[in-house]
Amino acid sequence: MPASHGAADRGIATIPEHPRFPPPDAGADGTVPGTVPGTIPWPMLAPEAAGFDRAALADAIRFAETHETPWPRDIRAHLEAGHFEPPPDNEIIGPVAPRGGPTGLILRHGRLVGAWGDTRRADMTFSVAKSYLSILAGLAVADGLIADLDEPVGRTVHDGGFEGPHNGAVTWRHLLTNTSEWEGTLFGKADSIDRNRSLAAEGGTQRKGQRTLAAPGTHWEYNDVRVNRLSLALLRRFGRPLPAVFAERVMRPIGASDEWRWHGYRTSMVELAGRPVESVSGGSHWGGGVFIGAEDQARIGLLMLRRGAWEGRQVIPAGWVAQSVTPCALNPEYGFLWWLNTGRTRWPSAPEASFCAVGAGGNLTWIDPSRDLVAVLRWTDPAAMDGFMAAIGAAFRG
Repeated sequence: MPASHGAADRGIATIPEHPRFPPPDAGADGTVPGTVPGTIPWPMLAPEAAGFDRAALADAIRFAETHETPWPRDIRAHLEAGHFEPPPDNEIIGPVAPRGGPTGLILRHGRLVGAWGDTRRADMTFSVAKSYLSILAGLAVADGLIADLDEPVGRTVHDGGFEGPHNGAVTWRHLLTNTSEWEGTLFGKADSIDRNRSLAAEGGTQRKGQRTLAAPGTHWEYNDVRVNRLSLALLRRFGRPLPAVFAERVMRPIGASDEWRWHGYRTSMVELAGRPVESVSGGSHWGGGVFIGAEDQARIGLLMLRRGAWEGRQVIPAGWVAQSVTPCALNPEYGFLWWLNTGRTRWPSAPEASFCAVGAGGNLTWIDPSRDLVAVLRWTDPAAMDGFMAAIGAAFRG
């Protein structure tokens, strides 16, 4: 069993058991013998060697552990109760699973300095999946499958979804920045379900209401149906299931586990080269989406922190990473399906260079290039995210 270290060392455990903190008696370079459970060894770094005050870092971990999301463990019941919208629009059409408890980990210089909870448990991750779609779009650009982000999608995707004067004007950039205004019904869900959506109001009982569609590229709106339309368009361009592409091109090169899954809906089977293929969703709004553990999420975060490079291999083009975290014209807090901290308006306690993959229910991958830091939080109260970032800042010594 892990040794007991008292309140100041909250979260500290011994190696080789699941590490919360590496011990203070690290080697001269700060590394600690041992590995994070997973596919490929992950070096650990004692908090002191990583530039953190040990007791203050323990306080930050305690903060994350004690600020659990208000969502119940029974995700299905929560969605059916109408968190996102009332019946019948809230019908669940994809896989759903109960969630785990608060979980997370912290990396500095690519090494583990702290962790809590079950970091290998593959849980639903909601809109974090949108950021993974952004990575896939970058690979499609690198492969020449998307020649120009400002080209109408309908020039290369011929499935009836981008026809007519309105949808025919939708570009790849519009889809990647949530400015497409794509109109239609996909997999049984109309875009109007998410039209006029307010992220701040989610969890209430009011309907979202309606508004008049704007021209593509002139209005920013968080709309899961349109993100799913991007996913289907990418599937058409790759010509193979997106989870297979993601596994081959991203997850295996970075040493991720085989425990993650990416689901679509029971209604999202499409024909591709004469065979049925599931189109995956960019979130878990109606079930489905990415089920993944915190350790694998941290690897993806570290890949983005390293501008797409992993152990000498350029997994994602560096230029794509830079574009992904550039503010879009209509929302300075949003890039290519990544949330930004422009003006420190979203997370005042985090450096402005920070960017995040964010999912409902308290799922966050925080990437801070200014401090060479990645933190993954699972099932932490969204209202407490900035408080956690403040606690990390208070623990940081440089």
